[in-house]
Amino acid sequence: MKYVGIQTQISRNNFNSFLLICMFPCIILGMLWVFCCIFGYQEVPQYNIYGEESSYYSYFDFDVVNDAWMTSAPIASVITGVWLIIAYFYNVKMIQKITGAKPLERKDNPRVYNLVENLCISCGMTMPKVNIIYDDQLNAFASGINEKTYTVTLTQGIIDCLNDEELEGVIAHELTHIRNRDTKVLIISIVFVGILSTVLSFISQFGLRLFLYGGSSRSRSSEKKGSSGAAVIVVILAAIVCTAIAYFLTLLTRFAISRKREFMADAGGAELTHNPLALASALRKISGNPGLGNIKREDVAQLFIIHPKDIKQSFLDKLQSIFSTHPDTEERIRILEQF
Repeated sequence: MKYVGIQTQISRNNFNSFLLICMFPCIILGMLWVFCCIFGYQEVPQYNIYGEESSYYSYFDFDVVNDAWMTSAPIASVITGVWLIIAYFYNVKMIQKITGAKPLERKDNPRVYNLVENLCISCGMTMPKVNIIYDDQLNAFASGINEKTYTVTLTQGIIDCLNDEELEGVIAHELTHIRNRDTKVLIISIVFVGILSTVLSFISQFGLRLFLYGGSSRSRSSEKKGSSGAAVIVVILAAIVCTAIAYFLTLLTRFAISRKREFMADAGGAELTHNPLALASALRKISGNPGLGNIKREDVAQLFIIHPKDIKQSFLDKLQSIFSTHPDTEERIRILEQF
């Protein structure tokens, strides 16, 4: 693997963070336009010589779509922007709630606290917060967007099962993620995909209700019922396009969050501790029991040193899993043992 220096990795991650932030409003506004296409389906009644409705003429009006988009885009932009800012700056509390992590002070566990502190002193970085998840399974992750929010989180299982050298290797791995600014890209991805999933859910439910209640109230004849069937096709097509946009977004986030970040964090951890075999041994132990029962979201799972098992995936999550952010654990161990 080609060597990439820490400054290069930091610059790359900063650029990826900026790119994701810039792409976010574009994708949301694009999805909004597709959603507005539902309103572009128009039905005009046709009358017979007696002045009675005999049929309906259907067509698609892009002027209606554009007018609806121009009206709703500013409102959607403000709501999404506020939502993004709140989610971005409150990401620590959000992740703590999802994972069930609790703060860990020196008095709670001097062993862990001292390991983190000593490693930070050795590499000249500000000590992050330390959290613990009271779960017997083995895993760890780093999170945060700046020095005030950087956090290293360990499970009770990993603390109990690893010896000092192995645990030091895991902590050094997570500290390298922080030093490389990997955590910032990951947090943006979590916020990004979370908002997108909610928007997709809203669009799907609103489109379905629009058809069910709007279509049923207008179904007065067999011809009208037939045209309502065409409306179903319009709604379905809009949903398909929105899903395609979501799929494209998952590709962007997966390419931004390269698998190489884990290899680089492994290398950084080995360099920091001068003991690559200890980290390799830790990964081997973790790989035997890396699941966390209370972690249900795929986007949060990408934070962990080894992907937790048995996560219930939604349709969007399954699309994301095609482009896994975690490399094969055996390959990581092999490289560390040859370090």
